[in-house]
Amino acid sequence: MPSDAVATPAGRESSTTTPMPLWRPVRGGNAFEITVSRLAQAIKLGLVAEGERLPAERELAEKLQVSRVTLREAIRALREAGYLESRRGRTGGTFVVSRSGTPPRAVTARSRPGKRAAKPVAAAVTPLARRGTAADLAREMGDTLHDALDFRRVVEPGAAGLAASRTLSAADRQHLVACLTASRDRDPATRRVADSRLHLAIAAASGSPSLASAVADVQITLDRLLAAIPVIKRNLDHSDNQHTRIVDAILAGDAGAARGLMEEHCDGTAELLLGLLT
Repeated sequence: MPSDAVATPAGRESSTTTPMPLWRPVRGGNAFEITVSRLAQAIKLGLVAEGERLPAERELAEKLQVSRVTLREAIRALREAGYLESRRGRTGGTFVVSRSGTPPRAVTARSRPGKRAAKPVAAAVTPLARRGTAADLAREMGDTLHDALDFRRVVEPGAAGLAASRTLSAADRQHLVACLTASRDRDPATRRVADSRLHLAIAAASGSPSLASAVADVQITLDRLLAAIPVIKRNLDHSDNQHTRIVDAILAGDAGAARGLMEEHCDGTAELLLGLLT
């Protein structure tokens, strides 16, 4: 198959030979989030039409320059969110089933005979009540979506760097560690609140009321945005790891590392939001 051709459901090459600009190498420390974003954007832009098959896994991993493990996890996340489906057999592969941002399917454990239907498994992808408004939200925000994410990338890394440069009291340090521990909660009813509290604790540790106020505003906007996309377990794992490294850098007094790690964290969230909202 030519490098940029797209296979049809029957396994034939489509007539299009339009280059796929989204199949460019992934750069940065948020490979999973960027890969999800690239795949979602390719679907939403119609570069791979509904009913058509994604390029072969090996080929796509080479184009994106990500590991096949990362690619599989990104595909699985979008499959569980309802954008893709996998088919077996000679003409099998991974196919696009939606590019319109329809509400994702709940991921459920298989029911055994005689058992009541299982509840959705929150550990994989959790549909949220406002997920169906994702496209509306993006249209409503317009250019302010990018502005909000740019503002966050300046404000939150600045707060983290400033917090690391201060001599924190024992109470400040204990509060940061407590918020970090709470932020690892995977209960969808409390996860976002705990995550926001950690970011607010970091901002408070900066000692700047103005920064803390700005981060609070950022988190309010971010909560609305994140509520419109599916919760992806791999992203939570990555976020937990980044949170730990950020807090460790702050407690170690390494301002440069704290700032850089928070920038990476903000970039990963932005990639997911732009990929799934726009």
